[in-house]
Amino acid sequence: MRNRRAVLAATAATATLALTLTACGQNSKGGSDEKTSSAKGGTIGIAMPTKSSERWITDGKNIAKDLQSKGYKTKVVFGEDQPDEQVSQIENLITQGVKGLIIAAIDNKSLTNVLQQAHDAHIPVIAYDRLILDSKNVDYYASFDNEKVGELQANYIVDKLGLKQGKGPFNIELFAGSNDDNNTKYFFNGAMRVLDPYFKSKKLVVRSGQTKLNQVTTLRWDGATAQKRMDDILTKSYQSQKVDAVLSPYDGISIGILSSLKSDNYGSKSKPLPVITGQDAELASVKSIIAGEQTQTVFKDSRKEAKVAATMLDDVLNGKKPQVNDTKTYDNGAKVVPAELLKPVSVDKTNYKQVLVDGGYYTAGELK
Repeated sequence: MRNRRAVLAATAATATLALTLTACGQNSKGGSDEKTSSAKGGTIGIAMPTKSSERWITDGKNIAKDLQSKGYKTKVVFGEDQPDEQVSQIENLITQGVKGLIIAAIDNKSLTNVLQQAHDAHIPVIAYDRLILDSKNVDYYASFDNEKVGELQANYIVDKLGLKQGKGPFNIELFAGSNDDNNTKYFFNGAMRVLDPYFKSKKLVVRSGQTKLNQVTTLRWDGATAQKRMDDILTKSYQSQKVDAVLSPYDGISIGILSSLKSDNYGSKSKPLPVITGQDAELASVKSIIAGEQTQTVFKDSRKEAKVAATMLDDVLNGKKPQVNDTKTYDNGAKVVPAELLKPVSVDKTNYKQVLVDGGYYTAGELK
């Protein structure tokens, strides 16, 4: 009888332990089974870098809309380009019990500790547009083919200047994005791969001598910072020369560069504006392209990017494996983050109607 009681007690203890482990157990995606099953109707935190760029406002709205259509509530926060503020905002979202996080980082190396907090709370994380570095707690990455963006910008310059036909030499100046954004190096490296043969053949000349990435970055992608740097370049290197092209990685930077050039009489009959690239197809820059000022931009349809990020997070929260098309490129220093990369499109005066208006991104009225 004593042995039978011991067996029954042991069986009961084993059953209790099994139930406890089941309740606390984690699924293969890092969230608890209980959290996964109760995610629908929960709140998703969306952390965007700033409201000073229209693209982040648009992206935040698009992500929220896609998640709401899937049955989630959303909370969108903007860090206003202050890394500490973004960390604080994400900490607050974690405290509030969000079921998942979609983050476009301001400083890609500042989130390690707060993402550990997210992991400890079984909250999955999707890096949006910008890869988050130095953290194993990034589940997936939704973005565009970033090197392709740089290639499109550089190839546009090559075509407009007629470099393949042997024309030149031409003067070019180089600008890059923020040094704390991982995308910056991909954009720049993609462009340099295209332009390097023309530097070597002397068909392209950087009169400022500023050709290395650490010489041409623009902190926080700030247009005013780019304008000041362009002012300095024009003063020191172009007293008796003219600029034929400017590699600009982003529309906001392009607008700053244009302001500097106009103040030096570029855009007049005797001094035409150079070829100027850009990225994001922001409204002001598309209008500038139509007006014959900025020459080109790279369109990244944020509606598609938002849908990818929302779908990724919904899949994770429901125990599914998200679709990805790159599992090798994006090593963040702690892990290779699986990514879904979309294709960017070059836009100029010849095709903006087809791409942006016919595609429903802008109305014809918005571009007037």
